[in-house]
Amino acid sequence: MQTKTVSPVFVGRAPERTALAEGLAEATDGRPQAVLIGGEAGVGKTRLVEEFLRQAGDAGAVTAVGACVEVGADGLPFAPVSTVLRALHRQLGEELTQAAAGFGGELARLLPELGEPSAAVRAARDVEVRGRLFELTGRLLETLAQERVLALVIEDLHWSDTSTRELLSYLFRSLQGGRVMIVTTYRSDDIHRRHPLRPFLAELDRLRTVQRLELPRFTREEVRSQLAGIRGSRPPEDLLDQVYRRSDGNAFFVEELASISDGCGSGGISDSIRDLLLVRVEALPETAQSVVRVAAKGGSKVEYGLLRAVAGLGEDELIASLRAAVGASILRAAEDGTYRFRHALVREAVDDDLLPGERSRLSRQYAQALEAEPALVPAGERAARLATFWYHAHDPAKALPAVVRAATGARCQHAYAEQLQLLERALELWDDAPAEVKRSLEVAEDAESYPLCDCGDEALSFLDMLAEMTLAARYAGEPERGLSVINRALRSLERLDHPLRAAWFWAEKSRLMRNLGRGTGWEELGTAQELLRGFDPSPVHARVLTEAALWGAVFDPGPGSLAIARRAVELAREVGDENAELNALLSRGGLLIETGRGESGVADMRGVLERVVHSDLVGVFTRSHINLQSLLQSMGRSEESLEVAEEGIELAYRYGLADTQSWLHGNRSDALFSLGRWAEAEEAALSARRSGQMPVTRTLAAQRLARLALAHGDLAAAETEIAAMREHHRPYHGAAAQYAHAAAEHQIALAAHQGRILDARRLFADVAAVGLGTGSGSYTWPMLAAAAEAESAARGVPAAAPGQPEAVAAIRAYASGIRRDYPVWVGYAALVEAELRRAEGTSRAADWAAAVAAFEEVCRPFELARMRTRWAEALLAEGERERAGDLLVQAHAVAVRLGAGPLRAETERLARRARLPLTAGGAGAAGPGEPETFGLTRRERDVLTLVAAGRSNRQIAEELFISPKTASVHVSNILAKLEVAGRGEAAALAHRLGIVSTEVATPT
Repeated sequence: MQTKTVSPVFVGRAPERTALAEGLAEATDGRPQAVLIGGEAGVGKTRLVEEFLRQAGDAGAVTAVGACVEVGADGLPFAPVSTVLRALHRQLGEELTQAAAGFGGELARLLPELGEPSAAVRAARDVEVRGRLFELTGRLLETLAQERVLALVIEDLHWSDTSTRELLSYLFRSLQGGRVMIVTTYRSDDIHRRHPLRPFLAELDRLRTVQRLELPRFTREEVRSQLAGIRGSRPPEDLLDQVYRRSDGNAFFVEELASISDGCGSGGISDSIRDLLLVRVEALPETAQSVVRVAAKGGSKVEYGLLRAVAGLGEDELIASLRAAVGASILRAAEDGTYRFRHALVREAVDDDLLPGERSRLSRQYAQALEAEPALVPAGERAARLATFWYHAHDPAKALPAVVRAATGARCQHAYAEQLQLLERALELWDDAPAEVKRSLEVAEDAESYPLCDCGDEALSFLDMLAEMTLAARYAGEPERGLSVINRALRSLERLDHPLRAAWFWAEKSRLMRNLGRGTGWEELGTAQELLRGFDPSPVHARVLTEAALWGAVFDPGPGSLAIARRAVELAREVGDENAELNALLSRGGLLIETGRGESGVADMRGVLERVVHSDLVGVFTRSHINLQSLLQSMGRSEESLEVAEEGIELAYRYGLADTQSWLHGNRSDALFSLGRWAEAEEAALSARRSGQMPVTRTLAAQRLARLALAHGDLAAAETEIAAMREHHRPYHGAAAQYAHAAAEHQIALAAHQGRILDARRLFADVAAVGLGTGSGSYTWPMLAAAAEAESAARGVPAAAPGQPEAVAAIRAYASGIRRDYPVWVGYAALVEAELRRAEGTSRAADWAAAVAAFEEVCRPFELARMRTRWAEALLAEGERERAGDLLVQAHAVAVRLGAGPLRAETERLARRARLPLTAGGAGAAGPGEPETFGLTRRERDVLTLVAAGRSNRQIAEELFISPKTASVHVSNILAKLEVAGRGEAAALAHRLGIVSTEVATPT
């Protein structure tokens, strides 16, 4: 007899149903939508999406459901997406096949019904095809949704694999047309602080087309309605009270308690949740209970044929048992011929109730059944499920090869996180597996120039697996795990004589050490080069030399490194390694730009970009767009840099490369800042921070935010970001100039803003003493400009006077060694020299005119406004008030538009002192809320500000463009009005009472 435990009446959820209906309406109008539904286990997520799908189907939509399965944690990538595509194929048939025409072989990785998967182009382990797979999935859905609405549901995201999450993230971002609505569910109570779904949800919260709904528990009245629907009549108050109290409004627990109360009365209610969940199972006949236990060990879903093979029952007996379990609302039959538990909580309770011996026995039986008849499960799931069954059967001889085959399958689907998890499981099994099994393993067919063993050597097979794990960790964005694997490989190689293999691992370690901010990686690279000495050229030689060229481009961009890059290109072509060749070409192009041959370098790099985009060479893409974007910005070609960024960011999302996204967003922030688009620059920097995986990318994000904070005048925020820079990366030692000089620039600027000139000097001296290469102009020249501006701002300050000539000379000497090949570098050179002359008191208007002329060749509104302000100051000193006024008006307008607080204050202060009008901001008008002035005129308050900063009468006269005698008269009047005896008392009183501006601070 079937037990009714589910209310036929849908209860509550009015706000959520409205949101889903509105989303469906938006999708119907051609605007793709996504909704994420969260809630604790049993709260009613599945019932809500079932109601949504019913309504969508009634409205004419084509619906499909897929569910993430727990085996996904063991390497079953894309399972729910494959299920959805199969459901669409069953409904649309030939129409779907036609929509996939031309790329069905590629989509067959997700939908085997389309035929045999096409062979991977080039190495099967590259991530090129992954991006193509994402793109084609999106294209297929958009094509199908041109003529109809697609309402798709993915359940149980808390069990999702990394690849599924990345594909969904791509779809949510990239679906631009077509009538598609995707609804997903997840258990919010399972999302602990380190759960991989947490950052995924945070990322999606920022997308306008994605809406999150959180299902609350039922209220008492809603529980009443649910019980009434289940019972067919209004529940007694005592039953309602009891069920509501025990269930706490959880819809599934209400159903279970209602069932028990109907059958047993109130005394049958158990205080144990597990016991409560098992009550319904224990009421089944013994044979049906046995079938339920077998089904629980089979995973989230079990095919009928597989269940029959493991249960060991006759078909009639099995069907009768299944009918009893379905009738008791424990199992439910799906359209695809599988059986699932009606709720995962029940499956978990049954599985937890199994004895250890039962678990391993059932796992072995499942594995044996699947080996005997592989067609019992879909081909795309077979390897991963077999690996899981053998692993839980505790049979290393069977489990190790099964796990390695599953890892190979994950790699072929470009699911690198799952591949890495499986290979780590293989590592766990290795020591317990028989030697003959280990010798017969084939871990990979290709491993990016690593010399794989085509032999029966157990030790070399183990190293092959570690090499494959190293690459999987790199592509999965797991550098720490990759480093751990490399160290294990190097320890193993200490006992073996295999220099080429050791050199490969040392080169990989060099890259990781750089990316993790733990040194330059030069020592590791040197070890790799030494190991290769005396051997004939090989792909490993090309790989190591290419890494050396990359190292030179970052740490020593000069003629020596350029020669290495040229040799790396030749060697890569000689051994036929396309990836190494293109990476070497990128290094050569970058070094040509750094050494003044910009057009040749850009041509090299654009040629690589064309090949990367045309052939989906993701192994090279992780550098190509980032490097060209950065170097174009360095040359002052910010608009071109942005164009490269837009293409690169789209590809990075498609390929699922989070850290590459961080680099691209960060470089985009640089270009936007230079172009005066600061709001966009800040959003790009924040995006870089959100997607950054490595210490270096998180450091660079903090640097960009520090720069913006300083430009806005938010010194507290700047301090916070500079602290984050120090936390993530050592600022000087072991860092490239592109990191160290940028870090020093912002720290020097902060010290100068806070009046700490001696600290600013020490910071510059520290970074200069390290002896780093000069780096590219976009990093070193701004650092020198910050140091020069600090000295310029401190001119005439008593505390700054000792050592100032030496400090100015040191900056000038350092600048003399920096290249000036491009207009923006020429402009910075002129800016640095003009600031140093201002610090020395010898600045002329012509110096600033030269700097402005150089910067007018590139679009740098902020730098131009700062220099025009300095030029105006120099012109006023030379008596050219009209020209100075025009420059101040221009500079002030830019400062207001950008929100550059310190620059705006400086232009307004200079205009006020010179009695020049500004078109915005006014010159000298008192604002509301101005403090008590004790009868001081505005001019006297200007003088008092400088007195408080420690200026002498002569220095005050120079800054206010008045005579020393007039300055002396102002000081005397101030002392009289404040009724103080001297300048020190006047300064102290002014600060205490807030009479003076804090714009001029005394350096310490």
